[in-house]
Amino acid sequence: MDDLVSIPSPGESLYYGTAGDPLVVIVHDWYGRLPGLAQYATALASHGLRVVVPDFYDGVCTVNSSTAEQLMQRLDVGATLARLEDVVQDASIEGSARAAVVGFSMGGWLALLHAQAGSADAVVAYYASLGSDDHGVIPCPVQLHFAEVDEWGDDDDPESFVARLTEHGTPVDMHSYVGTQHSFANASIPDRIDARSAALAFARTAVFLEKHLLD
Repeated sequence: MDDLVSIPSPGESLYYGTAGDPLVVIVHDWYGRLPGLAQYATALASHGLRVVVPDFYDGVCTVNSSTAEQLMQRLDVGATLARLEDVVQDASIEGSARAAVVGFSMGGWLALLHAQAGSADAVVAYYASLGSDDHGVIPCPVQLHFAEVDEWGDDDDPESFVARLTEHGTPVDMHSYVGTQHSFANASIPDRIDARSAALAFARTAVFLEKHLLD
């Protein structure tokens, strides 16, 4: 994998905002913890939230999709979900009474999987869903952001996923963005970013998190 780039604080989580405020964990996509996530986290923290951005690739990232796919395939999903839960529990010890997880693509899939365990008060997933084999009851409100152009498997398309959520009684807030493609909110991928749609998605995410974490 020749397209790997080292990142600061390899393997460690980056923290924004004040310890004890309601927690938001941001889970990176298959590219890794690229610099654009710092801007996203800083903006969320300004809303009175404690934001944590773990590094699940142990110090590397890429902007090459082929390399990103290889990194994702090497990920231990069980261990990653356990680390994600550790972040939530550590914040609880620090005084964060509520917690949410926001994930992008691969990170959105992980966030949705994690939410089934019940320790999150809200979950936000960008261009991600769960297929029927992975989908259990998600006992907290879900917000979903989808690109207009994307690729899905036989039963993990947005419509099928949302139908299952609704059947389970999960509150769902879904948005689709005209003229966008997968990764439209990743500021570090110039050929994918759609700045207007990304800004709108962020605004909706912030309102959703304020409602479920701060009200």
